Amino acid sequence: MQVLNFHLMPYPPFANEVYDKYDSAWITFPNTHFDPQVAHDTYQRYLDELELCDALGFDGVAVNEHHQTPYCMMPSPIVTASCLARRVKGKIAILGSAFCLRDHPLTLAEEHAMLDNITGGRLITGFVRGIGAEYTSFAVNPTLSHERHHEAHDLVIQAWTRPGPFAFEGKHYHFPYVNIWPRPFQKPHPPIWIPSQGSSETIEWAAHPDRKYLYMQNFNPYSAAQRYLNYYREVAEKRYGYKATSAQLGWAGPVYVADTDEQAMDEAREPIEFLFNKILKMPAGMFFPPGYTSPSSMKTVMSGKSAIMGAGRTVENLNAQGVIIVGSPDTVRKRITEAHRELGFGAFMTLLQFGSLDRAKTEKNIRRFAAEVLPAIQALDDRNYQGYDAKRTVAAE
Repeated sequence: MQVLNFHLMPYPPFANEVYDKYDSAWITFPNTHFDPQVAHDTYQRYLDELELCDALGFDGVAVNEHHQTPYCMMPSPIVTASCLARRVKGKIAILGSAFCLRDHPLTLAEEHAMLDNITGGRLITGFVRGIGAEYTSFAVNPTLSHERHHEAHDLVIQAWTRPGPFAFEGKHYHFPYVNIWPRPFQKPHPPIWIPSQGSSETIEWAAHPDRKYLYMQNFNPYSAAQRYLNYYREVAEKRYGYKATSAQLGWAGPVYVADTDEQAMDEAREPIEFLFNKILKMPAGMFFPPGYTSPSSMKTVMSGKSAIMGAGRTVENLNAQGVIIVGSPDTVRKRITEAHRELGFGAFMTLLQFGSLDRAKTEKNIRRFAAEVLPAIQALDDRNYQGYDAKRTVAAE
């Protein structure tokens, strides 16, 4: 199994009363609270943490994109990946770039291709639509989300694989000349992963035989991960006529490891609850603005979102629901191994720094996971997977 560590690069926490003044830490949270010296120091720390993961044997590191929020200080994961490209020797995953939010997605296509060449073919490209809040940030109509996403994808894939120059004429994107320099190092292009909260339309699109992209389920209760990963297998088999492989499935979530289960829960409590109750909190209409997703997907996703949105979430209930994995090395190994036995995913992505977790505890968490959990789960493969059973699948509606 491939094991990567993902980083959100959050801004260091303020006092609780600062967050309590606002209904969200996104979009409307005033940037007058930003301190550039704090940001400078924090970026150095976070880059060190990702480089440490690489040095300790992770298969790769992952970064992503969010806008106008202290939840994530990476409006451009391209910049972060570029900082890592010369020092990190494993894979670098951009999970992901919101190509469809741009009026000129060819710029991102060029930048991903450039990184793929600099790294000698170690880039993983993530295509994301962006959560609903990003559509407010970019002033893009969320009802156009899917069609812009699909069209931007087609433009980028053609730019990477089709000899140029050629013209691209779509509904949203019009380019008389598509002729990018450089083209990707990997052929036909970097691996494409699709991180998602659980939209059935996204799963069906990713599983299509023309794509067969890895679908990464993250930040959801384990029951939701079961539903969506099995739905991918079900769609592949029943709709498209092929059997999805483990290489097409991934699972991700925050992980904290300590000597005992009790110590792990105690040390993870404050940073995890800060993450879910303070900086992840946003009104439902901001996360899923009208038209962003279909009514059926909205119903399915929101049934699981009660576990991670809003206030009053505790480390105990998040751990019990499988949104996070917290415990001793034995406990964490067993939980990931059991999840792999049931779901057979080929990639697992940790989040070893989360919320307000400080530098010392983050480094301890990284080193403990790398020493006592990582080797065992990297060794997992399809021999450990019990197999897909359609009778056990709860299909996404």
